[in-house]
Amino acid sequence: MEVNQIRQPKLSEISTVLVLFLVIMYFTLAVFSLPIQLSLLASWFLIIILGLRLGHSYNNLQSSIATGIHTGLEAILVIIFVGALIGSWIAGGIVPTLITYGLQIIHPSIFLLATLLICAITSVATGTSWGTAGTAGIAMMGIGESFGLPLPLVAGAVISGAYFGDKLSPLSDSTVLTASLARVEIIAHVRSMLLISLPALIISGVLFLITGFFYNRNGSDMNIVQENINALNANFNIGWYMLIPMLTVIFMLAKKIPTIPTLAFGSILGVLWASLFQGMDVIQAIGTLYSGFSIESGIPFVDTLFNRGGIESMLGVISIMILALGFGGLMDYVGVLDTLRDRLAKFITGSGSLTAATIFSAFLGNVFGSAGYVSLITGAKMTEKNYEKLNIDRRVLSRNMESGGILTGPMVGWSDNGIYMATVLGVATMSYLPFLWLNFIGIAIALFYGFTGKFIWYTNEDVTAEEANNTDGKSVNL
Repeated sequence: MEVNQIRQPKLSEISTVLVLFLVIMYFTLAVFSLPIQLSLLASWFLIIILGLRLGHSYNNLQSSIATGIHTGLEAILVIIFVGALIGSWIAGGIVPTLITYGLQIIHPSIFLLATLLICAITSVATGTSWGTAGTAGIAMMGIGESFGLPLPLVAGAVISGAYFGDKLSPLSDSTVLTASLARVEIIAHVRSMLLISLPALIISGVLFLITGFFYNRNGSDMNIVQENINALNANFNIGWYMLIPMLTVIFMLAKKIPTIPTLAFGSILGVLWASLFQGMDVIQAIGTLYSGFSIESGIPFVDTLFNRGGIESMLGVISIMILALGFGGLMDYVGVLDTLRDRLAKFITGSGSLTAATIFSAFLGNVFGSAGYVSLITGAKMTEKNYEKLNIDRRVLSRNMESGGILTGPMVGWSDNGIYMATVLGVATMSYLPFLWLNFIGIAIALFYGFTGKFIWYTNEDVTAEEANNTDGKSVNL
């Protein structure tokens, strides 16, 4: 019986697949305006053809699709419960109350900076960028729309703040996973990340502040703002006690209670608040968990902002994630990442090229694996041996993994992070991409440290200054 010889893909084959993948994405989305699900499904067969060419059986390739999907089921469950949470929180008056208070307190000229800081604080406290975007982020989008600011710009401030905490908070699952994969203590990893995160937050904060003044140079029409406040008060019961469900969820997340039961409990509180304080029928309130909230007030601001939410609104997102995860499972199985790892090793000569390689490897995890956790794995597995070879401390590895993996997540439209942010905030990935200032600045700072040798630590105390100066032609700190 003849057995097929299985081999690793060549770099030329990987390049061809990547080019065809991008061509499929471009024509599906930009030329024909078809759903991204179709492009991902077509990409399955692109990788299957490559796998058959490499000697893999179809049955094994199909199994790898199921394996890839299985690894992302938890994220899919989170999306389901986030949809339910949004629907019930709008119905319960939680989100309208947040927006009303924001319109009363935050001045338009500092709104973008306030958005960045509020989302940063929320994400540090809760450890979740998704939870931040789904609660505080939605409120800030509504306030920004009332101030007449471009929504992609507001989304950029929301996401920038949300990912500040997601890659820094000890409560964040990505922070814990990064430290675990890099085999460093969580606190040591957080301290290393601070060297990137704090400068990035300060610089992006200045940019958002300046931009806010630019958009407010002619003054926002505060009459429109007041009209929107009046509209919210006319359609919802607004009061401080409406914020109790949100504060409860934040407290539960801060206490490291698992995300899914926390979101489920928050959704139930939203249903109770809709029934008790908004005068909604109990059955109708429960229905918002699946169908979302619906209102016809005749006021565009209210109707556009609050006709949303529910599990039903997330079904398209779920289908994208399933197809993307299956694509990632195929890519991993046929050995694409293994081949790239071997190729990258030849170009790594010092801390600068190693930093760039780690960030690029993690980015590939988002492109091909379509998931944040995959990006951390690729960032670690494709370059960690080079850190040992160059005697560079693993704190640098963990820092670069998060910079390349977590920060680039919302930049990839078919990754779990990109899909989630675009859906929850209602802004396409390519629209908010230019305004992810904290994310871009964080990556730039990581590369700057790598190529200049700033904050690059070594495990071998015998490394001499002369040897260190030979790293990528730059000096390094010992």
